[in-house]
Amino acid sequence: MDPIIENSTINSALFTDFYELTMAQGYWKENMNEKVVFDMFFRRNPFNGGFSVLAGNETLLDALTSFRFSEDDIKYLADQKIFEPGFLDYLKDWHFTGDLYTMDEGTVIFPQEPLVRIHANLIEAQILEGLILNHVNFQSLIATKTARIWLASKKAPIMEFGLRRAQGPDGAMSATRAAYIGGAAGTSNTLAGKLYGIPVMGTMAHSWIMSHSSELEAFREYAKIYPQNSVFLIDTYDTLKSGVKNAIIAGGELVEKGYNFGVRLDSGDISYLTREVRKALDEAGYPQAKISVSNELTEEIISTLVAGNAPINSWGVGTHMVTGGNESSFTGVYKLCARHDKTTGGMTPAMKFSDNPAKTTNPGIKNVYRLYDEKGMACADILALENEVLETGKEYRYYHPMVDYRQFSFTAARIEPLLKKRISNGERTQPRLSDAEQLKISHDNMQKQLETFDESYKRILNPHIYKVSISQELKDLKMKFIQENIK
Repeated sequence: MDPIIENSTINSALFTDFYELTMAQGYWKENMNEKVVFDMFFRRNPFNGGFSVLAGNETLLDALTSFRFSEDDIKYLADQKIFEPGFLDYLKDWHFTGDLYTMDEGTVIFPQEPLVRIHANLIEAQILEGLILNHVNFQSLIATKTARIWLASKKAPIMEFGLRRAQGPDGAMSATRAAYIGGAAGTSNTLAGKLYGIPVMGTMAHSWIMSHSSELEAFREYAKIYPQNSVFLIDTYDTLKSGVKNAIIAGGELVEKGYNFGVRLDSGDISYLTREVRKALDEAGYPQAKISVSNELTEEIISTLVAGNAPINSWGVGTHMVTGGNESSFTGVYKLCARHDKTTGGMTPAMKFSDNPAKTTNPGIKNVYRLYDEKGMACADILALENEVLETGKEYRYYHPMVDYRQFSFTAARIEPLLKKRISNGERTQPRLSDAEQLKISHDNMQKQLETFDESYKRILNPHIYKVSISQELKDLKMKFIQENIK
């Protein structure tokens, strides 16, 4: 195996919070290793947005199926002087033997919905918590941010330029992967291009221009080397007085040879400068020359520029895309929803209560169903118990997860179950695709899914709230728990 690929996935089971291991030893000592079910879901959409995009669950499958304690890991744990020899012996052969259900990567998702569902024994499920949340939370944050940027640009080409600002090497690789799922057309991250099959893109830096005796010489030399890919960075000295003028000279020489050219701005008043640059290019006879912009762009800035008809053909976005900008994390959590019942031998629902109603969980083993109308538009997502059957053409009443009096009735033309079994007894249910193949599927899935949602849910500011509701049976179960446990 390519060592770079192998090292890109952490497969040491020490990649977990320490208290998971101390709890695991407690369960082992008390012989509490019963079958359980955990849900991974999130509590709110980031960026005050109306939707999120699922990413990272495909890389999770790779990590999960190779997660082990090595001999060196066991020695490290022994050195902590807190774990018994018998428990360490148990860990030597430990690996995931359970089942995993998840939505397709690239799915448009909403708060409270189980994104990943784990069926396993208690010790396995507990040790995996950090791994699951780490993979899904960060990549979903970046995929969501990128989708917002892509929509703000009216689906123009977005170039991900964030490698140098990302949180470390793994952060850069994960962010590039997630950004492509979220709608980026390409990346400056060459290694990600190799490993994931993402188109690699780039123009030139200011240092290229400053290293030559003049701006015009820098443009001409670059055009000589890359005649088919010349995009001139025109703001090194003065965008309008020299940059665009020299780009027109060097670009005009390219056009005479049968090529085209473009320009990029990386500073200044983008709205004003792009209009003046467009005017200069058109007056020189080069209406086909493209304009690209960069410089600390956000979806709000891009949306404003697009609304003002700024003549921009493509966008380079780095810092705010790969770091999450003003949102530092995705609010994914991992909660027990069912456990083995020693009396009946089956599974019994579990529910977390809280002084904060928003943190009260939905009990039981659940699936998520997306309801579509006759036009193929998504109208609501329903959390229902695993054994429930929802039928098309039949009216059902659905309920708000936390506010009992909020409810609605709907007759779906199509019902799509979102959770699918991807690991059974510790093994993948389907052959593993290459990273490039899987990423392309996830990228395309996101774009197709967004088409099924009304524009009001996708607004950058003040989006309409999409309905995520619970079925009658789940509502009754939840109310029973509340009535029995709240005195």
